[in-house]
Amino acid sequence: MRLTSLHLSNVRNYAQLELEPANGLNVFVGRNAQGKSNLLEAISLLGTGKSFRTSRERDLIREGFELATIGGEAQVRAGTVRLGCTISTTARGTRKLYAINGRGVRYAKFLGSLRVVTFVPSDLQLVGGPPSGRRSFLNGALAQEQPTYYHELARYQKALTQKAALLRGEDDPDPELLAIYNQTLVQAGTAIMLAREQFISVLAGAAAKVHAQWSGQEQLELRYQPSVPFEVPAQDAIAGAFAAQLRGLAAQERARQVSLAGPHRDDVELLLNGRSLAAYGSQGQQRTAVLALKVAEYTVMQERSGEAPLLLLDDVLSELDPGRAHAFIEGVGAFEQAFITATHVPEDLPPARLYTIENASVTPL
Repeated sequence: MRLTSLHLSNVRNYAQLELEPANGLNVFVGRNAQGKSNLLEAISLLGTGKSFRTSRERDLIREGFELATIGGEAQVRAGTVRLGCTISTTARGTRKLYAINGRGVRYAKFLGSLRVVTFVPSDLQLVGGPPSGRRSFLNGALAQEQPTYYHELARYQKALTQKAALLRGEDDPDPELLAIYNQTLVQAGTAIMLAREQFISVLAGAAAKVHAQWSGQEQLELRYQPSVPFEVPAQDAIAGAFAAQLRGLAAQERARQVSLAGPHRDDVELLLNGRSLAAYGSQGQQRTAVLALKVAEYTVMQERSGEAPLLLLDDVLSELDPGRAHAFIEGVGAFEQAFITATHVPEDLPPARLYTIENASVTPL
């Protein structure tokens, strides 16, 4: 999978940009606030359809303008694909439109057309940060890989919102309507938890293998911690456990006016030599674990999809010591195409195409 061209118009601080990235490694060097992160954000959006930096889509449009466009052409296993995203803003709000090969498509169809693995400085909080960050990590990887996962996630979140409104709006919620919402939560939530269980099982093995190569005797473990405990990772077992837990929590949910069980409360625990990495690991150990996790994400996505995703590293190597930075690049050495931003040229890079970025102007070196 390779991005062969990128076109930006009024995106962040870019008035216009035409770029033809090279195969292999592309490194963009420049001072802060010149447009490095904006460039990777645009590339990532062609894969995920969303920004990895903000939920305010208006922020993607260049100041003083009302329309931004991101376009690109990529070589994928099925051939050449042209991807486009248009973001417009009016007094009534911001709208985003997607296109594949010149035809408008819904977001669910657009998602995953170009798969990407991103690594940004905030990912270093995956160990010690809140559970929401780890859930977002799982959702981002699985939604690109499995269209059905995104569909079930959207269905679950819609039912969760509807149930929350019902619980907040009435002292005695309509039991039939509540039962309908719970049924949808069980159906969609079961699919989500089963996909997460299977993904984490594969991811854990890949991450442990990479981590062992770097750290010798230290053993990294990933454990899925579903909000709904289940004994067997099978659809019927998970659905039965989820439904039973909702029945048992019904009175508490009405009293607290909130949904208390389901994949929106899942977590992933990282252990080092059997102990909580968040509680007992040093900063260096936590960073090494996150690096291993990202290499594993890349490896698993490549193996399960049959083609290598794009690798996007946004000013991460500067936060790592030279040994860890070199180990990370070596760990994903089989990448077909990668994009790295940095304030200076990283040490010990493999052969790469170098660019400078200054005031949203990209110049090959």
